[in-house]
Parts: sequence; structure tokens; C-alpha cells
Amino acid sequence: MTPRGWLVFFAIGAVLAVGVPLLNALPSGSALQLPDYLVPLLGKYACFALLALALDLVWGYAGILSLGHGAFFALGGYAMGMHLMRRIGTRGVYRDPVLPDFMVFLNWKQLPWYWYGFDHFAFAAAMVVLVPGLLAFVFGWFAFRSRVTGVYLSIITQALTYALLLAFFRNDMGFGGNNGLTDFKDLLGFDLHAPATRSGLYIASVIALGLGYLVTGPLVASLIIIFAIGWKGGLHSVLSWKKGRGEFSTWSTTAQRRQRTFGTRSLSYRGTPTDRPGCPSAKAPALYLLGLYPKL
Repeated sequence: MTPRGWLVFFAIGAVLAVGVPLLNALPSGSALQLPDYLVPLLGKYACFALLALALDLVWGYAGILSLGHGAFFALGGYAMGMHLMRRIGTRGVYRDPVLPDFMVFLNWKQLPWYWYGFDHFAFAAAMVVLVPGLLAFVFGWFAFRSRVTGVYLSIITQALTYALLLAFFRNDMGFGGNNGLTDFKDLLGFDLHAPATRSGLYIASVIALGLGYLVTGPLVASLIIIFAIGWKGGLHSVLSWKKGRGEFSTWSTTAQRRQRTFGTRSLSYRGTPTDRPGCPSAKAPALYLLGLYPKL
């Protein structure tokens, strides 16, 4: 960025990261006082802005129209939500020291193996990045090696999201079903309902957005081939291998930036769950990529 660009960047960052908490800390009778409910709302907007940055990179620069990045976003939130559920312990409705309330309600006898480790914040924070990144790596590996591009890739990414939605809606998956993960108490010992904690999470979201913006610039500059990927004309044969590698790298990198910073809100889908474990339209693209399905 130019010196003027850096000045604008830090000015906007100071207003967002410092100005909003200061206005929220003003006395309630002040005309400039920012209501408490607006702080987490603005933090949510900052997280969605981080999602928009990644979509701009993968779609605007790489020309990959992904309709499934919301799935990576949700997986990161669920990873942190699982940690927050483990932290509830005996403060839950059923006061079970190990099982979350929804598992006790559904008559689960023991904690599923994939919930192990989430009682530690460091483990959960690592999973916030690793789980979406691993899914994007595996999905991108099969998709781009199979030369699935254009509208077909968009349809498959949408099918991936829908398949995960159907899976997470099922109570026997162990993720809260259609109610999601709720009733969080604290994060690292800080009460999530306290105004100071919400302000801290808001600042963390704004900082994550700023870092994401700063990382995007060098990433675009280093992957010069991205501009060739977005070119609507044909590529020279000598660039074909680099093109596939650039698409795959961009896809995997942007997926790891989907997750919400310190996902502390319930990621429940307020709707009517389906009774089916899946649907042909969601299964067929996955089987096609694995070579187990003859055609789309």
C-alpha cells in the first residue's frame, strides 16, 4: 500500500477497534453512548467482512465461483462452539460434568470420540483452522484433479454445503441437531454475557479482519497466476499445471479464513430439519469426484 493507503487503513482500524468500545463505555444517559447490543452485532459484521474478503480472493481474483464457503465458515464456528459447550459442565440444565445438555436429553451414554480434546482452548483454536482447511484440501484435490470447473464446480460446492447441513441437522450426529449449540457460559474464564467480554471479542474480530486484509495483498501479489486463472480466454499449455496449482492453493487458503474469529455464538439453523440422511443430488457429485458414480 501507499503511505496514504496505510494512513487510511490505520485510521479506519482505530475508529473501529477503539472508537466503538469507547462509545459503548460512555454513561447510559449520554447521547453518544453505543447500546450494548450493537457491539456483538458489529463484531458479527466484521466476521462476515472477513468472509467477504476470502470470497473476493477466490472468486474475484481466481475466478472460482464457490457456493460452499459458508460450510467452512460454519465448521470453524462449530469447532469453537464445541469447546464452549464442554466448558459449561455442571452449570448446564442437567448438571452433567461431561456430556452437553442436548446429549443428556437425547439419552447419550458417553461423549463421542470427535468431541475429545475440545475441553482445551488451544486444541479448539487449532481445529477452527485445521478442520475447514483439511476439508477444502481434500475436496479441492479431487475437484481440480478431475478438472471440474465453472458452473459444475459451483454446483458441487453448493451440494457439499447442503450435505453438511443435512448431516448436522441429524440428532445422532452429535452436533445439537436443528437447535445447534447454545447456552454458552464463558470463554477462558470470561463471562460471555458481560459487556467487557463482548467488547473484547469485538476488538478481536476487528483485528482479525485487519490481519486478513493485510495478508490478502501479499497473497495476491505472490500468486500472479491468479490473474491468468481469471482470464476468460485460453491459457498457454505451459501454464496449465500452474493454473491448476494456483486454483487449488487459493481454494484451500481461502477456506481457512472462513471461520468466525473465536466463534462464540450459536451456529444453529432455525428451520425445519429433514428426516432423510441425505439426498441423491448431494451424494452424486461426491461419488462422481471419487470415481464411483458414472456421470452427473
